[in-house]
Amino acid sequence: MRYAKLVSYVIWLSVISTGCFLSTGCDPKQKSETNTLTGEMADGQKLTLKYCSTCHLPAEPLLLDKETWKNQVLPAMAKQLGLEVWQNNHYFQNERSAISQSDWSKILAYYDSLAPVKLPLVKASIIPKTDWAVFSPKTPKSDSSVTATTTLVSINKKDHHIYTSSAENPDIIKWDLSFKKTLSAKLPSPAVNLMFSENRNVVTMIGEMKAADIANGQITQLDAHQKSTPLATNLIRPIQTVSSDFNKDGLTDYVVCSFGHNKGGLYVLKQIPGNKFDKIPIREIAGATQAKTGDFNQDGWPDVMALFAHADEGIWLFLNDQKGGFKTENIIRFPSVYGSSSFELADINKDGNVDIIYTAGDNSDYSRILKPYHGVYIYINKGNFKEGNSHFEKTYFYPIDGATKVIAKDFDLDGDIDLATISFFADFKANPSGSFLYFEQNKPKASLNFTTHAIPIHKLGRWICMDAEDIDGDGDTDIVLGNYSKGFLNQENFKPDWDVHLPFLVLENKVKVTVKD
Repeated sequence: MRYAKLVSYVIWLSVISTGCFLSTGCDPKQKSETNTLTGEMADGQKLTLKYCSTCHLPAEPLLLDKETWKNQVLPAMAKQLGLEVWQNNHYFQNERSAISQSDWSKILAYYDSLAPVKLPLVKASIIPKTDWAVFSPKTPKSDSSVTATTTLVSINKKDHHIYTSSAENPDIIKWDLSFKKTLSAKLPSPAVNLMFSENRNVVTMIGEMKAADIANGQITQLDAHQKSTPLATNLIRPIQTVSSDFNKDGLTDYVVCSFGHNKGGLYVLKQIPGNKFDKIPIREIAGATQAKTGDFNQDGWPDVMALFAHADEGIWLFLNDQKGGFKTENIIRFPSVYGSSSFELADINKDGNVDIIYTAGDNSDYSRILKPYHGVYIYINKGNFKEGNSHFEKTYFYPIDGATKVIAKDFDLDGDIDLATISFFADFKANPSGSFLYFEQNKPKASLNFTTHAIPIHKLGRWICMDAEDIDGDGDTDIVLGNYSKGFLNQENFKPDWDVHLPFLVLENKVKVTVKD
């Protein structure tokens, strides 16, 4: 996960008037009533489209409240256009400005006139059940001398161990089933992703936790003796690495998500003889958050799908051109304040096509307020991945303040896909149980239907990372949650009431596995 970015979202005028986010969400292509504006407001809207659409989808004024637009987001955007900003409300044009001061004043008036004083509060139409569902909690001992700043939790289902790293102690720690811990590897900066393979593990180290374009992140291989071999160095805040053999030469290549801040991108680390790697950009835009590999268009060559979650937010498909490069197609695009945070691929409606489960909720830069469009979305696959024919339709939305990550698996072993979500930016004052939710799917062949469970663990930590695998080898999927207990709080006059020392929590799956004769 990344720790700071410009959060993004879509709410049109009809969203506020009908409250349709309560169930399925709304079509972001729907026309806003602001399209009927006249006079100065129409000028402001046209200028917004002109200057904002070159980098990302423009954000409607209704997406943020007046104060946030005026004092946070618009001053930041003015600097991107080369204007000088003084005390967040005085703007000056210079020779480097991409927009005139008079045109910028019209944009300011457009947002100030149409933005609401406050954003509407949105609650789920069905209140979650407070119970343990199929899970039971297990925790290591809480060390009162250590503040939990866990950045990585990763389950190796083969050796039945949990691996962790933290901001305070970046070294990888290995925990057995009885929570006995041993040092696994010494690291120079916190690990945020760990990929297990047969002969070696690949570690992604973020380098810089705060939002800054400092190139001290790296990707490293660890062999069975924990000997480290760097694959790539001088990366700007890398947060995930996935593998495939993209050119089919028999050597494993890697895709790296370098989130960065203003810089970054999605890169291939192409392996060449001698266990060396060339870094090749796929899409050199900040905000690369998560990637998945697979032969999406079924041509026999591995492709990449990736989520970008900063400014120009959306999900892109990169089809292997079989010549060492990729053809780019945008699958879903979001306005620049949505707060995209994660996605999963799973056939959730059992029609034979892979669907997209997506979360919006990153909330740590210019608009640190609760947003009614944050939550988990499901986009059903209505087309195919052959070039130019992919199409996904938004069919489900559940509001979750500050949703951070979703994992889609059959947790209850009933043959359909369930969901687990964490929220690092939950409404800890009014709805702290939203920090972890379990969505148990019912009737998968009908319209999507879930029983939502609020697992009562919000007093045990603040969850920033999550993994789900069969830890104990009993045939079901367990969950481990990492506790980053300090900092990044958006709610005023709130003192953390969770355990600030517990490094992680295990939710042991208690489903009884039926053994067939």
